[in-house]
Amino acid sequence: MKTLYLDIFSGISGDMFIGAMIDLGVDAQALERELEKLKLDGWRVHAARGQKMGIAGVKFDVRLAHEHSHEHTHADGTTHTHPHSHAHGHEPDHEPGRSHHEREQGPHGGPLLKTSFGKVELSVFETHVPPRFRLYFFDASGKPLAPIAAKTVILETVRSKKKRQLFQFKRQGDYLEATEELPEPHEFTAVLRLKLGSRTEKRETEFVEDHHHHDDRDDGHGHAHGHEHGRNFAQIKELIQRSALSDWARNKSIAVFERIAVAEGKIHGLPPEQVHFHEVGALDSIVDIVGACVALELLDKPRVLAAPVVEGTGFIRCAHGRFPLPAPATLEILSARGVGVTQCDEPHELVTPTGAALLAEFAESFGPMQGLIATQIGYGLGTRDHQTRPNVLRAVLGESDAAFRTPRSALDWETDTIAVVETNLDDITAEFLGHFVEKAFAEGALDVFHTPIQMKKNRPGVLLTVLCAAADADRFSELMLRETSAFGVRRSTHERRKLKRELMKVKTEFGEVTVKVGKLNGKVVQVAPEFESCKKLAEQTGVVLKMIYETAMNQMTKNE
Repeated sequence: MKTLYLDIFSGISGDMFIGAMIDLGVDAQALERELEKLKLDGWRVHAARGQKMGIAGVKFDVRLAHEHSHEHTHADGTTHTHPHSHAHGHEPDHEPGRSHHEREQGPHGGPLLKTSFGKVELSVFETHVPPRFRLYFFDASGKPLAPIAAKTVILETVRSKKKRQLFQFKRQGDYLEATEELPEPHEFTAVLRLKLGSRTEKRETEFVEDHHHHDDRDDGHGHAHGHEHGRNFAQIKELIQRSALSDWARNKSIAVFERIAVAEGKIHGLPPEQVHFHEVGALDSIVDIVGACVALELLDKPRVLAAPVVEGTGFIRCAHGRFPLPAPATLEILSARGVGVTQCDEPHELVTPTGAALLAEFAESFGPMQGLIATQIGYGLGTRDHQTRPNVLRAVLGESDAAFRTPRSALDWETDTIAVVETNLDDITAEFLGHFVEKAFAEGALDVFHTPIQMKKNRPGVLLTVLCAAADADRFSELMLRETSAFGVRRSTHERRKLKRELMKVKTEFGEVTVKVGKLNGKVVQVAPEFESCKKLAEQTGVVLKMIYETAMNQMTKNE
């Protein structure tokens, strides 16, 4: 069976996924032709080969385009021309009589600064948050040039009250990228200094908050610049449904967006149809999600498996402010699918909401590679450089060995792979046993329990068991050896089959109760009132807990 294994040891995003698919052999131009069926203006795809920590792969970008032309080469070696995008920086000491809308812009949305050798585009790249400066170099005719040495470039921002910040750069393929992130707000004067031999050239340009790369105002030609924020799920669904994409690509694209809409709706207390997207409602994110579905179709819709989900630590800025990782929508999407998340020591976001939604929709199970005979391996490159691992998504395309193959089921249950860590103990006290259970749960175990057993020499003992994500098996093995009297542990991996779960509010004569519902092929097969919800209502009303629980169950039976 043709199988695609997503090795997400360094996370996943929409652009990394598509980059990996192109590296596996998906034709970038065929992908673009399919995406044009969306009938959306103002974008072009760009795929180029690059490296992250010595790993070669494909960097995929959606470039927001308008008006001017610019030639580029795809990862497959083909070259074509597409429009330039417009950004709204301007150079105060060059052509002072012209407005920022009239000043020359580069193909990546930044202002073009004239130099002795040609031009430098100063772009604010915001596909990943927070943004960073990027510098692109061109000759006088607009033909791309290789970047000059990074050590010869310094950029300084000057904000209100003369607050200054210096940015240094490093080379990333065909551009220089700042090593420091660009903080909010994006209102400043940018001073660029280029050391060219014995002389230094200085250029300035101004940025205004609503005039930078992601401005969404109309420019008078009928197109919006940058990201188009604020589309809701109903609008995106209609956009995809009226396209000329295949039924499979349309249905899967809508399903991915629906997962995000349900997650955002739960976070904000709204029905999915009313959810207004911000980051994922933007033009480039629509192209990313639909493009990912089209790419899978161009690969002949292989079975998709994935490694355990690994996320970084720290904080991220999104449309609603600063949040700790995982991002709220990412965590909600994965938890709704029943997918475990393990955080690592990488201080950046690794899994985006788009990446999480693609995993939740397509991956049949999560666990180590088993019996996969690889025929092709592709790498999709991320944007930033990570500290602990290369920022790449490894995609392995191959055939599953029959001995390890799990047949596709007609049932729509959810599947994943977990590790079971266990040991037999006959000399541990109840206090130490209780301490281990509490500590294991605190460390993120999926479940911890102990079972009475009869051991050798007729000694009563306990079987101590921990269920955890496969990636955490070593960590919990160590915990068990350190915190109990065990001299050894046993480990195994197990596949799980799980009902699709939903939490519903049920109105009873005593008040609202949260009820967990399990569905199989769209039908309710399990119902369980949430104990904490029943307990809270019992304390508020003085009604017996058992009565509230039974009333909620009876109400659910009536609703069915």
